[in-house]
Amino acid sequence: MEALQHNTLSKQERLYCRKDISELLAGGKFVGNGPMRFCYKAGNGCGMSRIMVSVPKKLFKRAVKRNLLKRRIREAYRLQKSLLEGLEMDILFIYNTKEVLSAAEIHQLVGSFLSSLAERARK
Repeated sequence: MEALQHNTLSKQERLYCRKDISELLAGGKFVGNGPMRFCYKAGNGCGMSRIMVSVPKKLFKRAVKRNLLKRRIREAYRLQKSLLEGLEMDILFIYNTKEVLSAAEIHQLVGSFLSSLAERARK
């Protein structure tokens, strides 16, 4: 039962407050130039990492595809968030390509970013 609760993505783990989002965009660091970009800021004071996912309407006019990609990114984070155990960060995932990547490709991109982010934060 514990493993089930560990792999959830609760409301507290989502970044939705306008003030917090503007602070992240103003003071965060942007990384990545490939199919996804990431913006992160350490020390949010919440006791956990929070995320936000963005898939621009400019790239995908249909909401069905945007929602599919958002679901895939959230799922990839949910399964790999243990890499950020003990860190307090706000993270924004920005989908940056016109092609629809598979769930495995997104899982790999998010995993490599989270592992590099954890290494940077622990130094």
